[in-house]
Amino acid sequence: MTQDTRNAEGGYDAGSIQVLEGLEAVRKRPGMYIGDTGSRGLHHLIYEVVDNAVDEAIGGYCDRIEVTIHADESISVRDNGRGIPTDPHPYNGRPTCEVVLTILHAGGKFGNGAYKVSGGLHGVGVSVVNALSTWLEVTIARDGVQRTQRFERGIPVTDLSLGTPADWRGTLIHYLPDDTIFEEVHHSLDVLKSRLRELAFLNPGLAISVEDERTGERKEYHFDGGIQAFVEYLDRGKTALFTPPVILSGERDGIAIDVGFQYNDSYLERIFSFANLIHTIEGGTHVSGLRTAMTRAVNEAARNNKILRDKDENLTGDDLKEGLTCVLSVKLGNPQFEGQTKTKLGNSEVRGAVDSFVYEGLLAWFEDAPDLLRPIVDKAVRARQAREAAKKARELVRKGSMTGLNLPGKLADCSSRTPENTELYIVEGDSAGGSAKQGRDRSFQAILPLRGKILNVEKARLDKMLSNNEIRTIIQALGCGIGNDFDEKKLRYHKIIIMTDADVDGAHISTLLLTFFYRHMPELINQGYLYLAQPPLYRVQKGKQVQYCYTEKELRQHVDGAPDPAKVGVQRYKGLGEMNPSQLWETTMDPTNRVLRQIELNDELLADEYFDILMGDRVEPRRDFITSYAHEVKNLDI
Repeated sequence: MTQDTRNAEGGYDAGSIQVLEGLEAVRKRPGMYIGDTGSRGLHHLIYEVVDNAVDEAIGGYCDRIEVTIHADESISVRDNGRGIPTDPHPYNGRPTCEVVLTILHAGGKFGNGAYKVSGGLHGVGVSVVNALSTWLEVTIARDGVQRTQRFERGIPVTDLSLGTPADWRGTLIHYLPDDTIFEEVHHSLDVLKSRLRELAFLNPGLAISVEDERTGERKEYHFDGGIQAFVEYLDRGKTALFTPPVILSGERDGIAIDVGFQYNDSYLERIFSFANLIHTIEGGTHVSGLRTAMTRAVNEAARNNKILRDKDENLTGDDLKEGLTCVLSVKLGNPQFEGQTKTKLGNSEVRGAVDSFVYEGLLAWFEDAPDLLRPIVDKAVRARQAREAAKKARELVRKGSMTGLNLPGKLADCSSRTPENTELYIVEGDSAGGSAKQGRDRSFQAILPLRGKILNVEKARLDKMLSNNEIRTIIQALGCGIGNDFDEKKLRYHKIIIMTDADVDGAHISTLLLTFFYRHMPELINQGYLYLAQPPLYRVQKGKQVQYCYTEKELRQHVDGAPDPAKVGVQRYKGLGEMNPSQLWETTMDPTNRVLRQIELNDELLADEYFDILMGDRVEPRRDFITSYAHEVKNLDI
């Protein structure tokens, strides 16, 4: 269907672009193409454009990408690659850049096009960005000539310009997301910085900059160290058991494999895996191959070096998790993604390729540097001892949660036994718990009051965590187990709602609970079961009329709109206990009135970094974080 055409731009011309289908349904069903129309989908548009530029870098044609968030929330992405072809396309005779931007799945990533390996979140292409933008302008510089075309909501409103002399090469795409499609057009610089930094680590030598015209902030990422620099960044501030990280890079069965890992003194495992630069947050066959290879290689090398004696049991994969920081990146020609978020690699051939490559590489590494082996084995042995010490507590928790016969006494359960229709409120304190129990609809709402702050699991081993009464109570109430015991089918409620006071202590308790769920029950977040309740901040009374306000903006609107603001009574709620049961039901628990915020994992690397900063051992990063974001704090109790 395409021609095999070569030219001065490295074989990238109209014949490299294959057309599959049009744009008809994108604006009607945007969620099918970008996941959702919230923040995740909004940023997805940026990634699609950036990933096209990264594909140019992978091919060796680009070494710089510039991203700008403009003051009007429009986005521009500029690269110094070959530039999208502008010659007429054999499909319809229109300029190839117009075809790429107006026809779904038209691009050089299909068939025998311009890219052997490419990123992109779903391969939907910049045509979806164009379709979901109020306007988009593309400027292309090739062969010393610069040409421009404008689109509005995916439709060309100008022809490709005749061209003017240009002293640069590449593509500039500037677009404004359509505010009739997206819930809110507001871009997060933090989310964007995390993804761009990630891409710079995975593409050594590529410089990626981001500028936020709204604030004047600018960052540039450029890492010649690649995977090694990535691992060292993730482990910054921690005590490493050995330096530098172990790095394995090569190819097996046509699959490019890069692995870097290091052990530190923490109790958490952090594996960040990628396939064709897509962050596979649910893992997949490449991660399975890695785990098998590491377990085999460490055991074999430990026995060869007499670190494990004949009578010692082999170390398991679980033993080797504690304190591991690892980055795994594979590149392959035809990735197949599956899972809830389409970010789990499913190619069966990748498992064996990664397994054999890592196994052989680790054995060679341990042979050359046997001193690396002992700290890994010692750490794993201590982890196994701690897990065995926690075994009884875990078994008690597991039996109680799985059978449902040993539900915690403080749980006020609901009468329904259909998980899809039930919800559990995890409530701060006995007072609020009492109000919630009285105000709830007991047919489908269960209440679990917690006494005080739960353990900070970021700094605790499994045995200590499972000995904490409040955490054990939560596990038993949910019924699905944790870790290897987790079974989604046993989950007793499909809405788990954290409800705390709207003050500093309440925010701390929420963060402790989110840390626990993120580190030990991430499936609840990935499957969309976890929520934060949003109780009102104010009760506003105008005569006999009462209105509850959930934000400062709502309060100002109601007070400023009153005929006589002086006669408006405003009560500030600091705690859930200040509301009687009927008020708590009306404002925070009634499905027809309440405001719930669903917890989503949009960026695993950024989430991991924030939990480490906020709940970890390091004081300096936490101080810097508080200083940086202090101006954004609302409702601070002084």
